[in-house]
Amino acid sequence: MSSFEVLLAPDKFKGSLSASEVAHWLANGLTSQSGPERISCKALPVADGGDGSVQAALDAGFQPIPVQVTGPAGTPATTRVAFDGSAAVVEVATTSGLQMLPPEKLAPLTSSSAGFGQAIRAALGQRPRQVVLALGGSATTDGGAGMLSALGAQFLDAHGEAFVPCGGTLADIARIDLSGLIPMKDVDLVAANDVRNPLLGPTGAAAVYGPQKGASTAEVHLLEAGLANLVRRLDEAGLPGPRV
Repeated sequence: MSSFEVLLAPDKFKGSLSASEVAHWLANGLTSQSGPERISCKALPVADGGDGSVQAALDAGFQPIPVQVTGPAGTPATTRVAFDGSAAVVEVATTSGLQMLPPEKLAPLTSSSAGFGQAIRAALGQRPRQVVLALGGSATTDGGAGMLSALGAQFLDAHGEAFVPCGGTLADIARIDLSGLIPMKDVDLVAANDVRNPLLGPTGAAAVYGPQKGASTAEVHLLEAGLANLVRRLDEAGLPGPRV
């Protein structure tokens, strides 16, 4: 009797099965329907930078680090960071993600990426050499302002008052103070994503992904103007804002 091994490396079937569940059922089908050949399956679920990225790292042998964060709507949430001793994986989807909000609770103007920043801060506390930032599945279009706030950046309005911006208040940023930003120069930050869009314009973050997060046409225009202001203020702070 011949035998062979099959490596199963699926991503999730979004809205239906997780990557681990896909691998399980593929293995079940292959081993139960094989003929005279003896089939063994090895599962290695993967992810594309969206939800399931931390789980894929855990399935590959990383260890879970529990983290308390503030979810996109401002409510406390418990999530996990994956860590293997030298590298960490942090994902937007389980810290500031769409999956954390029911469809009727989407709030494109008030949701925040602060939870993602809190999880990054927790990951940096493990002293990794590399942090993989899985960027898919976010519930917010705040340009990462909430994330930066959680990492020590300070956003000031026209009156010099500090505040944590969300998508709807990005236009109120008059100055950004990066002096309190947590040091990261010795850490390799890797962005994991499966799309390539500019920040601004007709194929940018607000125009393409704003509606996915519940934004109306008018709200998309407001978010676009806010993101443009964020870029200007980042330039002035000495941290060139992304455009492409």
